[in-house]
Amino acid sequence: MGVLSSLKVLDFSVLLPGPFASLMLADLGADVVRIENPGQFDLVRSFPPFDGDSSAAHAYLNRSKRSVALDLKQPQSADIVKRLVRKYDIVLEPFRPGVMDRLGVGYEALKAAHPGVIYCSLTGYGQTGPLRDRAGHDINYLALSGVMSHSGRKAAGPVPQGCQVADIGGGSCNALVGILAAVIHRQQTGEGQHVDVSMFDGALAWNMFAATQSLTGGEVPDYESMTLNGGSAYDYYRTRDGRYLSVGSLEPRFWLGFCETIGHPELAARVYPSGVETEKLKEKIRAIIAQKTRDEWTATFAGKDFCVEPVLTVGEALAHPQTSARGMVVNVPKADGTTQPQLGCPITFSGSEAEYRHAGVPLGTHTDEVLHEIGYTDDDIQGLRKSGVFGPV
Repeated sequence: MGVLSSLKVLDFSVLLPGPFASLMLADLGADVVRIENPGQFDLVRSFPPFDGDSSAAHAYLNRSKRSVALDLKQPQSADIVKRLVRKYDIVLEPFRPGVMDRLGVGYEALKAAHPGVIYCSLTGYGQTGPLRDRAGHDINYLALSGVMSHSGRKAAGPVPQGCQVADIGGGSCNALVGILAAVIHRQQTGEGQHVDVSMFDGALAWNMFAATQSLTGGEVPDYESMTLNGGSAYDYYRTRDGRYLSVGSLEPRFWLGFCETIGHPELAARVYPSGVETEKLKEKIRAIIAQKTRDEWTATFAGKDFCVEPVLTVGEALAHPQTSARGMVVNVPKADGTTQPQLGCPITFSGSEAEYRHAGVPLGTHTDEVLHEIGYTDDDIQGLRKSGVFGPV
């Protein structure tokens, strides 16, 4: 049994940030019911590649969750949600401020139905402020938070990130912390509350070193100006075969070991250079690293603990022995009796295991099942279906 098996979650979220947060809850045992609008375009369902008729991304983000089709614009839908929330008393929603209120299922309406409800709004800019109603995506939050003003190269400027830092780091993870903190608070006091999570806020908070430098030193961080953003030897270096080596040898003993391993111990005396001297040092390192292939350097540093690793492709990372040892690729059951390989849960416990009950399912798969659980009869459900509550008849 998962560590969060006592939690029941009603998930209205779409795209990536909310579904990733509820995926973590489901992996850890929570009973997650996803409310899906049958008339709403779902980018994740259409995102390639496809495994049969299913998007692999959707099958991953929605594993172990049950799906209920519900057109929230239909008047009866609000009554269904209010009945659901008496049992599924943690709510996750991603819409702009006021949208859920207009649909009759905002925080105050659901609090009236269940005073202990924990209601998490996960949005781009939060429930307050001049940008509260503005649309956005990961790239925008990283831009406005200042992260991309110092994440890139002097010659090229900011570069789109390979994973969604603000969405997942600033959004999904903070939503998880907020929800679980509210659960602990409710256990102690009996009180629920509205949790307001902004991806912009999250990205801004992750700007830790640069913000500290700006707030207390009055400096404006630039590209390749700090120790960790390319302003030191801490960087990526191109190898002879066009691959890359990561060098994170910050501490003096790691830096000395790196310099000795590449055959130039004299460079160790320049452990904390700056400005022009930094670039001269890095030019020497680039020239040295360019003399061997990535795999040759990997072999050279094998068994040497100096914070030097090859840059792997995603395929190489998935096949890495460390990935296997950590159980980070799992086979998840599908409805047809086969399995689909997916990323595993990144949190492990000594007394329980993550649960991978099933891959994401077609929209509305569990509508009847979930409504039966909260007291609707077959006749009730048939009547709702005819009225279009579950989508076009």
